[in-house]
Amino acid sequence: MKKTISFWFLTVILYSSAFAQQSQWHPVKDKILSPWAEDVDPLNPLPEYPRPQMKRDSWQNLNGLWDYALVDRGAPMPGSFDGEILVPFAIESALSGVGKMVGKDQELWYFKDIEIPRSSRRDKVLLHFGAVDWEAEVFVNGQSVGTHQGGYDPFFFEIQEALKSGKTQSLAIRVWDPTDEGPQPRGKQVNEPKGIWYTPVTGIWQTVWLEAVPEQYISGIKNSPDLDKKQIKVRPDIAHYREGQQVRVKLLAEGELVGEATVNNQEEALFTLSNPRVWDPENPFLYDVEVTLVEGRREIDQVTGYTALRKISMGPDAQGIQRLLLNNEFLFQYGPLDQGWWPDGLYTAPTDEALLFDIEKTRDMGFNMIRKHVKVESARWYYHCDQMGMLVWQDMPSGDMGNRWESRPGVVGKGTEKQRTPESEAIFRKEWEAIMEANYNFPSIVVWVPFNEAWGQFKTEEIVEWTVEKDPTRLVNGASGGNYTKLGQIMDMHNYPDPVMPDPGIWGEDQVIVLGEYGGLGLPVEGHTWQEKDNWGYQSFKDKDELRDRYSQLIRDLKPLIPQGLSSAIYTQTTDVEVEVNGLMTYDRKVLKFEPTFLKQKNAELYSIKIPMK
Repeated sequence: MKKTISFWFLTVILYSSAFAQQSQWHPVKDKILSPWAEDVDPLNPLPEYPRPQMKRDSWQNLNGLWDYALVDRGAPMPGSFDGEILVPFAIESALSGVGKMVGKDQELWYFKDIEIPRSSRRDKVLLHFGAVDWEAEVFVNGQSVGTHQGGYDPFFFEIQEALKSGKTQSLAIRVWDPTDEGPQPRGKQVNEPKGIWYTPVTGIWQTVWLEAVPEQYISGIKNSPDLDKKQIKVRPDIAHYREGQQVRVKLLAEGELVGEATVNNQEEALFTLSNPRVWDPENPFLYDVEVTLVEGRREIDQVTGYTALRKISMGPDAQGIQRLLLNNEFLFQYGPLDQGWWPDGLYTAPTDEALLFDIEKTRDMGFNMIRKHVKVESARWYYHCDQMGMLVWQDMPSGDMGNRWESRPGVVGKGTEKQRTPESEAIFRKEWEAIMEANYNFPSIVVWVPFNEAWGQFKTEEIVEWTVEKDPTRLVNGASGGNYTKLGQIMDMHNYPDPVMPDPGIWGEDQVIVLGEYGGLGLPVEGHTWQEKDNWGYQSFKDKDELRDRYSQLIRDLKPLIPQGLSSAIYTQTTDVEVEVNGLMTYDRKVLKFEPTFLKQKNAELYSIKIPMK
């Protein structure tokens, strides 16, 4: 393919000495750090390509040291700086080098100068943000190029029109985040952290990057598997599409061409596989996808990605109880509640190796699933899950809380629904849709969870039904541990610490029965806690032997529930988080509280139980 873009293009210039910047930055003191904190390079943090599902060869990472300023909300763009901040770590985090709280009455400004050669001016320039919490307005050379609201979905702006003559261009980002004083999705963030509620995350917390693209460019691809028909569909979207242009789509298996099709914009390329290879935890096979925008014989733009042939569904067992099926076979799904917090980076893992570590350890401990709890990760986290065959249940981050919930088997409608304002409802719907669209292509995601424990739960049946319609390729767990509904495919209750299950006679005929949270066994490890005392778990222990014995008992009690109708269980949790010490690992990831081989053996007992199916 002839390269129409060369991106050499964006050589980022920081107008102070690189070595001086490196010597000035250091993590905020008095916080525990993960082992990867010392690997953070302030000149090139998180250098990996941030969008594995739609990759171009030429791009420029803008992570690194930026100038920042805190001002009163509504004040004009400041003319001076408070210091430097390491992007993409939230300002409250240790790795930002700042460690300051912000709040609803202030705005956080970021500033950076870049250099763009004149040769790139014939192309469009896209400025990408993996995630910014919560409202971000972007300025290029003092001109506003767009505003985005949403702390968990990626976004970009075309900035070509705002570029000025000469190479040097200035970027400024204004961020406002009310944390728990606003209606927006914010997960576990609160201004006064305690218990199960944690430190705020304000500002840029995923990679910022640039790429140059042609006038017409590939803006998205949507990959949809159909296991029963042995088919994979790929639908490209072209920005600024022009008549006469087409899209060539190739599907490859281990470098060998499986199929090729040429389609129009937003038409599906359909591939029927003569020798299909499925994706599952034991063999997470991925097909490569190559998408090229063409006009006649001229190749204009190209991206590469991947997809997989897998199916998540439900079906009745011999007793008529609905079961969770992967590729049309029952698989007991068992994994930890994973909140994705870091003692040094808060929402942001220090390095890609750190991000991968949690998934690898989860697999080594014998789990086949992760419930990503009221947080959405960077695309690379899901990419690693895709590569490793780790199933994912994806929560919508909670917000606008205050209603009550009831979590007893057989109880329906006893809790209260949140009466949200029209603004609050619109914010939820817009961000949930954006999250689902941004992460649609990751085969590891098999379940969407719009509500958790009724936190901000509203118009449940409407939201659950809309979620089911939005993505029929996955299951929907409509109210995890909250105000239950017969809509959606999953009935999910929570109980600590012992395993229990909803009554299959009431729920099992229409919905899959799961235990969405249980366990929470706590063990503080001296020298590896967020604070020295007053840490807690749902049930606390003095040493690893006591912890091990109690976990063994949980597995013994969980096993007989599977033949009765239980399809999945989720243990709380992967790591300690701030004052919570009920993790399988400490918050800094330096201590494993269980031997992985012990957990793998115990967890394997759950998978060995055979369930006769209809």
